[in-house]
Amino acid sequence: MNRLTAIISVLVALAISAGGCRKDNSPSGEASTQPANEPAEQVVPLSPPPAGTEAIAPARLAEAQRLINGGVRYLLATRDADGGWSIHGALKPAITAMVLKALVQHPDFDAESEVVARGFDVLLSYQRTDGADAGAIYNPPEGLANYTTAVAVMALAAADDPRHTAAMRRAVEFFKGQQIVAGSESPEGEAIDEAHPFYGGVSYDRHGRPDLSNVGMWAQALHDAGVSGEDPAFQRAAVFLTRTQNRSESNTLAWAAAGSNDGGFAYAPALAGDLTAGESKAGPGPGETGLRSYGSMTYVGFKSLLYAEVGRDDPRVRAAWDWIRTYWSLDSNPNMPAVQSLQGLYYYYHAFAKALRAWGQDVVTDAEGHEHNWRAELIQTLAARVGDDGSWVNDADRWQEGSPVLVTTYAVITLQETLKK
Repeated sequence: MNRLTAIISVLVALAISAGGCRKDNSPSGEASTQPANEPAEQVVPLSPPPAGTEAIAPARLAEAQRLINGGVRYLLATRDADGGWSIHGALKPAITAMVLKALVQHPDFDAESEVVARGFDVLLSYQRTDGADAGAIYNPPEGLANYTTAVAVMALAAADDPRHTAAMRRAVEFFKGQQIVAGSESPEGEAIDEAHPFYGGVSYDRHGRPDLSNVGMWAQALHDAGVSGEDPAFQRAAVFLTRTQNRSESNTLAWAAAGSNDGGFAYAPALAGDLTAGESKAGPGPGETGLRSYGSMTYVGFKSLLYAEVGRDDPRVRAAWDWIRTYWSLDSNPNMPAVQSLQGLYYYYHAFAKALRAWGQDVVTDAEGHEHNWRAELIQTLAARVGDDGSWVNDADRWQEGSPVLVTTYAVITLQETLKK
């Protein structure tokens, strides 16, 4: 190679590196990004995501940045032909929204990036314009109107694009209207009042049996959209959250009185057709009585109470915090039965990171007195589980966690949370 050729080669390489997937509207962003398992010299470098906290040591920070960029490359390489993301064609609006949130939180992408703009075109093509579900963003044959609209709002809020302000406002209006309030009807057609265990809850679709997972997504979306915790919708949700907590001093439902009273959270305070029986995806409590608290729902309940501006010294918050300290673990979804211990693992990691950021404590001392830098431990855990292609997947395939697209998105957003203050 002569001198002139070498200089030209260097200039071309620099031009490609500068273009990459940066925040511009050129088509090169999509075309130049290769799957994470391609040879390194064929992969355009992504910028290291900056840290907003000093709680992570430099080596661990570099590891988080590497993992995020590997996950982003994997997600870019697995786009559907129309510019969205899905699980083998299913759940497209929800999966597209989650990936878009991960992308716009990366320094190399914003609402103007081609891959992001095209993704939002796909997402917003699902927004309903009239009827009872006007404003919702979902695929009606699949249902899940609340859940899907909530994750869409999270993506829209993260993008902060004025062009989508009206779409987000309509979506927020829709899913605030999904909340079960006094005067709503139960699935059996019964009138609901403030004493009803469904009050303040949200279900997958309008006024079905509510559960904490739906309320958690709904509350996260309201929080991300800037709705105050003092909003009446949040205050009604706090009533529902109280009735989902294993704490008999504040939860008067029969299963709470019969259970472990450990301050953790179950899945649903009552069932359609049987208001005396709640539900836990972890099964019954000790001695086959009450409901078993478990990690993912406890962290969701904990952060949702904080979003509703329930005070840090409130007994419900302190009880949940004590549960977290008692059942500290990143090896499994805490307190799930052993045969189920890896189910919902990445959903748990996602809730774990958001909840501990909301709490605002960099180092957690568990019930045995051991200190945990939760960010560093979470990064280390995800590093041990990543695949060679930059993706993550859960072999305990429940709640769609057998999908590497969904699980990689959970992991990337979780890692992004660790870098925030």
